[in-house]
Amino acid sequence: MDGSVATSLDHLQAVFDKQKAAFSFASVPSIKERKATLKRLETLFASHREEIVAAITKDFGSRSPMESLSAEVALSVANARAIRKHLDDWAAKKRMWNRSSIPGKTYVRYEPKGVVGVISPWNYPFQLAVVPLTTALAAGNVAMLKPSEITPYTSEFMKQMFAKEFDETQIAVVTGGPELGKAFSNLPFDHIFYTGSTQVGRLVAMAAAKNLTPVTLELGGKSPAIMLEDADIEKSAQTVAMGKFYNAGQTCVAPDYLLVPAGKSEAYADAILKAVEDFYPGMADNDDYTSIISDRHYVRMNDMIDEAQKKGGEVRQAASDHGKMEDKRKVTPTVVLNPPADSRVMQEEIFGPVLPIVEVGSTEEAVDYVTSRDHPLALYAYSGSEKAAEAVLEKTTSGGACINGTVLHVSIEDIPFGGVGKSGYGAYHGERGFKEFSHERSVLVMPKWLPPSLLTPPYSNFFKNTVNKQIGK
Repeated sequence: MDGSVATSLDHLQAVFDKQKAAFSFASVPSIKERKATLKRLETLFASHREEIVAAITKDFGSRSPMESLSAEVALSVANARAIRKHLDDWAAKKRMWNRSSIPGKTYVRYEPKGVVGVISPWNYPFQLAVVPLTTALAAGNVAMLKPSEITPYTSEFMKQMFAKEFDETQIAVVTGGPELGKAFSNLPFDHIFYTGSTQVGRLVAMAAAKNLTPVTLELGGKSPAIMLEDADIEKSAQTVAMGKFYNAGQTCVAPDYLLVPAGKSEAYADAILKAVEDFYPGMADNDDYTSIISDRHYVRMNDMIDEAQKKGGEVRQAASDHGKMEDKRKVTPTVVLNPPADSRVMQEEIFGPVLPIVEVGSTEEAVDYVTSRDHPLALYAYSGSEKAAEAVLEKTTSGGACINGTVLHVSIEDIPFGGVGKSGYGAYHGERGFKEFSHERSVLVMPKWLPPSLLTPPYSNFFKNTVNKQIGK
């Protein structure tokens, strides 16, 4: 398998037409059948753990095996298992309280939308593909997956894995570059789920709008970590470093910049770099420290660092063998103290192992700094007082948040994950994910005793009195 097999546009259309023809509301899989599918997926992901890790490692050049097992395989298996455990409850019709003056029983039933398109990114190429795919199937849909062309080995592996286990009328994987991605987005799906950059997310949303296709956008942005005056520097530095340098910073919810009290930037920089050196001794040859995904992104990272330094930012890096690091396309973990506001590290999502540290005069100044920018996908607040950290959350907004930690909220299956504003819209994980891929159909059951004459012309005194009571007369 060399990861080079691409789907033709004709085949893309043919697969879509086949799924569209196969899906029927008259033959939606039962909850029992869906749970059996979820169990098959659990077993499939777990039994192919070694192949998944190997494919991802080939794509990255060097990818931490434990990062692949934890973030790709374990989370995917846990997701399928959790949905299977709760599906009976989530999918059951929900009786709703009828507070209106219209008599009758009301409830909501959860129905599939139909054919779902999933477009997944390269940074977590397995998990960010199969978790939304699994959730869509749990809601009773059929699905087509278009994984990233930047990780061709993982994409081709998923294509072959699903083809062996499922008919393409239920799960189909199509592979290819931007041309195929554009054609995929233009298909009249019943729902599109996209994870990736804000720039491409706009294009996906515009294409979907032509077909009035609902879209879930999981994007990115510059996620801040705010250090309050009483935050424990050493402990905070360890969790910031964990979240920032896991997967070499190629994580959508990684802290993108650090706001620290005035006079503390050097202390935080020293603590973070020490934590990194403790995490990854012999970094160049350490399998736990991941490579940058491509030469283009490697150059982009180094250009960002060089520009920040030329503009006056103080660049500090962890100890490493730079020659070996370059050979393995690894970027040395870097902090940039007080970079200029117009530098790329402060204007663009970094998506790599570079962390700007900016001093602020007060918590209020930190809040103003964050709220004056686009809404981030995640926000991290550090304090010895949970109440003080909560106060920061009350004055800001973000897709998700974590107090005294980073990134781990994404792994909690029971809480929603999604963006807000330019970091995306819609959400998934847990019951929220099931609802994202379902149509919530409202139903009113009129009582048998109700005479039609009470509601139809010529209008009765009962009808007139009811209307006036609603108005307040």
